[in-house]
Amino acid sequence: MSDSSPRRLPRGRYALAPEEVERIQRSRLCAAMAEVMAEKGYVATSVADVLKRSGVSRQSFYQVFDSKIDCFMAAFDVAGDLLMRRLLEMVGADERGVPGPEAAGDPLQRFERAFTAYLEALAIELPYTRLFLIEVYAAGPEAIGRRGELQAAITANFADLMGVTDDAGRFACQLIVAGTSTLVTQAVADNDLEALRAIGPSVIDHVRTLWKAGAFGQQAGRPGSA
Repeated sequence: MSDSSPRRLPRGRYALAPEEVERIQRSRLCAAMAEVMAEKGYVATSVADVLKRSGVSRQSFYQVFDSKIDCFMAAFDVAGDLLMRRLLEMVGADERGVPGPEAAGDPLQRFERAFTAYLEALAIELPYTRLFLIEVYAAGPEAIGRRGELQAAITANFADLMGVTDDAGRFACQLIVAGTSTLVTQAVADNDLEALRAIGPSVIDHVRTLWKAGAFGQQAGRPGSA
């Protein structure tokens, strides 16, 4: 995996503080949960599978997490944080998704960069992507609710990125985010990175068409915004 991959714990006199040990173990367990589920699915993944992949002891696991679903929810949060961080970094936006001075280009140019970054983040972090898009439904109501919250946050950041403020425009953003989720899920389920990345041009062209047609509300009519 990428920079989300945890490092091994040092041994001997330079051993880390207990808080740092727990942080690293948590990271390793979350990564292992995502990786094993990408291969076996949530239902077939056991705590023993996660322990074997992570190299963390059972005692240490239960010092960090209460259960398999607890570990899953932590891994889900990691997945969301990775995705949001990559998106915001790519478009030069702050932690609320508001473009900063370095975010050059009109709203459509910012969207193209953000959407391309989104697809690339999904491809790079594929185990976490499967967790977020597919295995979440097998994990139960709490996990599905958390997914809804994250999707709402992505929608809000999308609207801010596009400079959309009215209800009609924000609803258009919600539809695009939901539709994109459906489109990418099949490619992720098939582990088809080429198909995943190929979604980009069609969605970007469609958003441009909607923008020019005024589907994003009054913001779409601003001079020079298209």
